[in-house]
Amino acid sequence: MYDVLMYLFENCQQSELTYDRERVARKLSAAVPLPDTRVSFRAYAPRELAKLDARCRGFLMTLEQSGILSAQNRELVLERALAASGDALTLEQLKLIILIVLWNQQTPTSQLLAEDLFAASAARRPS
Repeated sequence: MYDVLMYLFENCQQSELTYDRERVARKLSAAVPLPDTRVSFRAYAPRELAKLDARCRGFLMTLEQSGILSAQNRELVLERALAASGDALTLEQLKLIILIVLWNQQTPTSQLLAEDLFAASAARRPS
């Protein structure tokens, strides 16, 4: 973030920032490398850590790294997980939340993955 601000300060005029945002965006894209999403990580807040144990977080990371779960869908899963009542979620409960989010977002999933996630519905569902 600091690099972006320094670049803007050193290379763009105030009027350019105000009136020609597309040009500034092109200049920034060319000058400032964006982070590689394949090597990014998600830092969990204390409330999220309390709700999701290491197995749950590891499962989310596995799904994201394999391309099954996008970063946006991961955030939706986390939002729904935090909204569930109770102290902590089991992995089976999290799988059910993931399945619901993927269905609601109409994300194509393999039959094997859907069966694995759907098997979690036999477990106690989050309230």
